[in-house]
Amino acid sequence: MQQLSPSPNKTAVFFPNLDGLRFFSFLAVFLYHCYLTLFSQLKSTSPVVNNILSFVFRHGYLGVNFFFVLSGFLITYLLLREREMNGVIHVGKFYLRRILRIWPLYYLCIIIGFVLFPWLKHAQGEIPAESANAVYYTFFAANFDYMHTWPVKPDAILLSVLWSVAVEEQFYLSWPVLLRYIPFRLYGFIFTAIIIGSLIFRSFYTEPTEADHAIRYFHTFSLIGDMAVGGLIAYLYTYAAVFRSWVIALSKGAIAGIYMITVLLVLFKSNIFPCGVPVIFERLVIAIFFGLIIAEQNFSDNSIFKIGKLRTISKLGIYTYGLYCLHLVGMYITVKVIAVLGLELQHLSVALGAAILSLILSILIALASYHFYEKWFLRLKDKFAFIVKTT
Repeated sequence: MQQLSPSPNKTAVFFPNLDGLRFFSFLAVFLYHCYLTLFSQLKSTSPVVNNILSFVFRHGYLGVNFFFVLSGFLITYLLLREREMNGVIHVGKFYLRRILRIWPLYYLCIIIGFVLFPWLKHAQGEIPAESANAVYYTFFAANFDYMHTWPVKPDAILLSVLWSVAVEEQFYLSWPVLLRYIPFRLYGFIFTAIIIGSLIFRSFYTEPTEADHAIRYFHTFSLIGDMAVGGLIAYLYTYAAVFRSWVIALSKGAIAGIYMITVLLVLFKSNIFPCGVPVIFERLVIAIFFGLIIAEQNFSDNSIFKIGKLRTISKLGIYTYGLYCLHLVGMYITVKVIAVLGLELQHLSVALGAAILSLILSILIALASYHFYEKWFLRLKDKFAFIVKTT
């Protein structure tokens, strides 16, 4: 690899389609939670509609998988660029950037979940029954706590999405250290070894039990392969000319095929990857196609459509972190409003209206969080950056 001379100046990396991809990933998770919370009561009153909604949204949690692959791609790409610019990766400054982006909202959610929510329940004459362990959540180990309590979910439903933020933080803690201290010539080997190691780990937990399911979906060793796939794609695009040329020259037919296969994998995941040997490879196969979509949207010359052209969607994608962490608050408020109005979610019109209201409230809450809280910390973030305007 030809090293670039260290430069004291900052550079800009802008991927105009990533924010749109982020928003659609959030929307998949949001619709999955609508399916669990708002649409679940349609079974008796609108069974056909319930079956359709179940088929379409039951695997919406795969939006989290997409976030993991995207994080692996973007963080690796930026660290590789930093290494080229400066000759070294500054691990400490990377940590400061991630702390300023992730911690303020994360710990606000913890305060809401462990302090404010129980107080609200007491005020309403209800008894809190929190299964989540605050110590695990405080130290970004929520995925292990969730894994142990599964299938019981936190009483403060807001907490139930924080496990994935914990996994991201574990990734952020380890990834720059690997890229900083492992010789560059071994990068491809390391990414591949992590993917294989994740498959080996998953091979011990293939039974159709709640215990094995929890480990497959929440244990860091089971999930880290997603980030490694994203990282490998960033590495190959940056340094493997053959792969880069292939991505750039993808035909519209090949691109359509990637999207069609991805849709089929999402809709029929349970059929394609049943428990046993197939479930070992579930995350890897899906991660590869998610990674190809990320590469295609960012680099292909023949894309059928660039998501960045959807201006409103892309703008909302800027607030995805808040939308993801806080959308269950919007959903909780909606359910309370429906109860006060004496409406019933068994009615299709009420359920659909509740979903729309939940989305609107989630967007408003995320906007408020970003502009009146998170932005104070984000202003400091670029002071520790070598690469700015990354999204």
